[in-house]
Formats: sequence, structure tokens, C-alpha cells
Amino acid sequence: MGHSNSSSPSKRGHARKWQLLDLVSGVFFFLVLLFFVMVFTPLGDSLAASGRQTLLLSGADSRHRHQLVEAVETAGRGVEACPADMADYMPCEDPRLNSQLSREMNYYRERHCPRPEDSPLCLIPPPSGYRVPVPWPESLHKIWHSNMPYNKIADRKGHQGWMKLEGQHFIFPGGGTMFPDGAEQYIEKLGQYIPISGGVLRTALDMGCGVASFGGFLLSHNILTMSFAPRDSHKAQIQFALERGIPAFVAMLGTRRLPFPAFGFDLVHCSRCLIPFTAYNASYFIEVDRLLRPGGYLVISGPPVQWPKQDKEWSDLQAVARALCYELIAVDGNTVIWKKLAGETCLPNENEFGLELCDESDDPSQAWYFKLKKCVSRTSVKGDYAIGVIPKWPERLTTTPPRSTLLKNGVDLYEADTKRWVRRVAHYKNHLKIKLGSGSVRNVMDMNALFGGFAAAAKSDPVWVMNVVPAQKPPTLDVIFDRGLIGVYHDWCEPFSTYPRSYDLIHVASIESLIKDPASGKNRCTLVDLMVEIDRILRPEGTVVVRDAPEVIDKVARIAGAVRWKPTIYDKEPESHGREKILVATKTLWKL
Repeated sequence: MGHSNSSSPSKRGHARKWQLLDLVSGVFFFLVLLFFVMVFTPLGDSLAASGRQTLLLSGADSRHRHQLVEAVETAGRGVEACPADMADYMPCEDPRLNSQLSREMNYYRERHCPRPEDSPLCLIPPPSGYRVPVPWPESLHKIWHSNMPYNKIADRKGHQGWMKLEGQHFIFPGGGTMFPDGAEQYIEKLGQYIPISGGVLRTALDMGCGVASFGGFLLSHNILTMSFAPRDSHKAQIQFALERGIPAFVAMLGTRRLPFPAFGFDLVHCSRCLIPFTAYNASYFIEVDRLLRPGGYLVISGPPVQWPKQDKEWSDLQAVARALCYELIAVDGNTVIWKKLAGETCLPNENEFGLELCDESDDPSQAWYFKLKKCVSRTSVKGDYAIGVIPKWPERLTTTPPRSTLLKNGVDLYEADTKRWVRRVAHYKNHLKIKLGSGSVRNVMDMNALFGGFAAAAKSDPVWVMNVVPAQKPPTLDVIFDRGLIGVYHDWCEPFSTYPRSYDLIHVASIESLIKDPASGKNRCTLVDLMVEIDRILRPEGTVVVRDAPEVIDKVARIAGAVRWKPTIYDKEPESHGREKILVATKTLWKL
């Protein structure tokens, strides 16, 4: 008989015990190691921030969001800080989400906002090393590198004069791809063909603006330029523009109308903006025509204007301009200048693009989430607002705008609003000590602008004002542009299309009306979400001014403490009627 090789039962039992002890010891030492990694190393900080961000953005968090909002609103519970990697977070232009969308007509680069319940309820932190911005007008030429430490544009475009890094600052020589010798020389060249000086032109649109040097240097000619570009591979170009104190806005000419009124811009400019104006049956040229004031000027520099291997594109561009009866002013190298008809359009006519007038029911100023149309907007409305007829700047600011007459009781309402804001802004300066006249306040927003009375009353101060007309309120933005001011349509139940830390001062009258449904009077969103968004776009040490009924101001003050502002409540001006109170708050400069 052979011998058995199996072990005894007692030996097998001891082996299993040792295996179990080995496993327990291994798990124990792994947990100890993990503890040290999480507590004492940068990896732990990173993992913790990532986990916190995941929680903020997760569905589990959204289930508790309502309770959190209620706690902030009723008890002033503090809103926590977002993770450090959200320092430049733009909810509606988030490349992590939007990159999954269709590329057709650049749809993925347009606004796509998360639902409120899916949005993180936290305060955006400043980047490490953030400093109070360089004051105006020095900021036109230099900004702190630490406020937006992104070297990509300086590295790639420095040789074209866009910007360069020098020590602690980014320096802006004033150049651009099509004007590497500087915007001033380029503007001087354009002045040979169009009336740059003298107040004939006041509002301009710069499409695909880069760091907005063109708009920055037009300011010395009293031309106020809305510069826009998408959030794209040139990271932070609009952020650089705003840090410089130049009016700018994140937008993309894609599938929708831009959020501006019809016939508002005296000058539309594209310097190598690479917009395919003749594509999609000339849809983008038609949108430019909608925005351009009768008698206004269109300037395109760069491709396809007399550009190598783009003969067909250049030919098509000229054909569209002819179809719209634009007057060719000049072709100077790679720059073309056209002038739009000051009177009625020349359509209908025979043209290869099949361009036709929109029907009478079309409202050309409807522009909030409004799809591009393939028809040309009519200009035959009451009130003459063409270049050459509308008053020159600065008389234009105080003359009753032509299109205010289209509103019921428009003229009386406009004149009363103008006088009211002259009184109010004087009170802000003299009694509330709001620093509108100092270099520390440059970028200003009026969240509920109506006719732009607040901005008009600040005309003597070194500021520019983004006049926002809420999409749910009467569409008065055309009146604001007729006055020679600029602004956009926006719904304040969504985040604004700008980077964090864009504005030095944010002003809002009747804040609660921004979140209410005009028909039902019910809230469409929460005051907490709105104030967290205001905090996102306000600079540290910036100022918020809120006017509303006392009970609303008390609620705003409670939330202000929760978002780390320092609020003070004042009585209204002695001359004002109604029950208003005024809250003035300062955003604190805090760090993670």
C-alpha cells in the first residue's frame, strides 16, 4: 500500500488561521498607508477636492439641494467653497459637458446650461495668488499674471503683438493677427474710409475679438465696443479682455441669434474672426445685417478677403453684399469695408443665395434663444434711427431715442426714468460712498436696466456698463443702443455668459422681479441661486447695490452673509417715493 500525502486536520486549521491573519494585517497596513496619503500629501488634497466636486455635481446632492437652499434663505446657513479647480467655472460654457454635443454650426460652443438642481451650490474661489486687479486706465496695458496664469496666448500670439509676459504682469502692446503693428495704426487706417471720430459712430461689435485690443483702443474715439468670442482653444481671451477693463462677452455665432437687439450696432468688425459668412445660405451674414444699424459700416479683415486659395469664398462674400445692396467703400489689402443702406432694403431682387425679406410677423429684436432665420430682417419701423439721422454722440445719450416711441407711454416713461436715475446715482456717490469715479471701479453691470438710466447717469465716470434687459421683461434693449450704450438680453434664472470675477460693481433694482414669472407671480428660481451667481461674476472686494422692498432687502442681507459679503442697509433717497431700501455689500477676498 502506498503512503498518503495529505496533511493532518490540525495542520490544515493552523494554515487557514495564518492566512486569515495575513489578510487582516495586509488590510490594516493598507488603511494606515491610505490615511497618511490622504492627510499628509498633495494627492490627498486633490482626491478630496475631486470627491467634493463629484458630490456637488451628483444626483445625490441635488436631492438635498432644496433643503440646503431653504437653510441658506431662512437661517443664513453659510454656502461652502467650490474646489480649487473650479476657479474659472462657467456653468453654461462648460467644455466637459458641451464637448459631447453636435459640431454642426458650432452648436457645442453655444450656451448650454445645466438644470438648477444639477448645478453646484458653492462659491467659486479665486486662483492661488489672486490680487485686486490693476486699476483703470493702467489695466488697458497690463494686468497681474497671477489673476489668470495662462500663458498659451502669450506663447502663440506674442509675435503678433497680442500680449506677452513680463515679470509679474501680462503686457498688452495692442496688436492683433491682422494688425501686428498695433490697433491704433489699424484704426487710423480705417479712419480714411469711415467716420471713426466726431461722434457719428458710437456702438461697435467686434466678432472673434481675441484679447479685445481693437475695442480697447476705440474707446479713445468715444466708440463703445461689445467684443465677443467663444470659450475655445484660445483659453481665457474674454477673461483677459475683462481684466483689462474692456467691454466683452462670451458668445458664439452658431445656430441662434446673438442676444442683441436689431439694428443696434453702428459698426460691425471682424478681424480674422473666421466666421463663414456665406455658409448655410448666408445665415451668418444675414445675422450681421440684423445687428447692423441702417447706414452702419461692416469691416472684415483677413480671410477670405483677397486671400490665397479662397477666391470662391471671397467671390461669394461680395455676392451676398451686392444682394443686400451694401455700398462697397474700399478694399484695402486684406480688408474690405461696406456701408449698409440707410433706407429701405433693396429686396426682393434676383440673387444667387435666394435671400428674401422676413414676413411682417417677424420681430427682428427677438433674440433670446431664438434660432437664426434664413430671411432678411425688415427695417421699416416707426422712428428714424439710421446713421446720419440719429444724433451724434454725446447728444445721442440724452435725446429721446427713436424707438422709445414704440412703447406704450414710452416717451413719458423714458423721461421720468432718466431724471430718477440722475437723482439716484448722485445719492449713491455722495451719501453711500460708492466709488464710481475711481479707477478701482471699471466694469459695471446693471442687471435690470430698462432704458439704461443708471448707465446714462454714470456717463462722467471712467466706467462702462453692461446693461442687461431680462428676457421676461419688455424688450427695451434697442432703446439702450439708440442712446449709445450697450447691453444684452438675459434670463437671470440661468448663469450669465462670462468668466468668474468679471465685474467691479453690480447694480440691481427690484431683484425679486428677476426670478418671478410675470404672469403668475410665482418664483421661477431661487434668490439663493441668483446671489450665488452674482458672487461668481463679482470680483473680490467688489460692490453689490440692491434696491427693493424692505422685506426683500432683509432676505437679501441674510443671504449676503451666507455668501461671505459684508452688507449695509440704507434708506432710499429723500426725493424717491415708495417703500424701497438700499443694500450695499462688499464681497470679501477669501482664499481656500
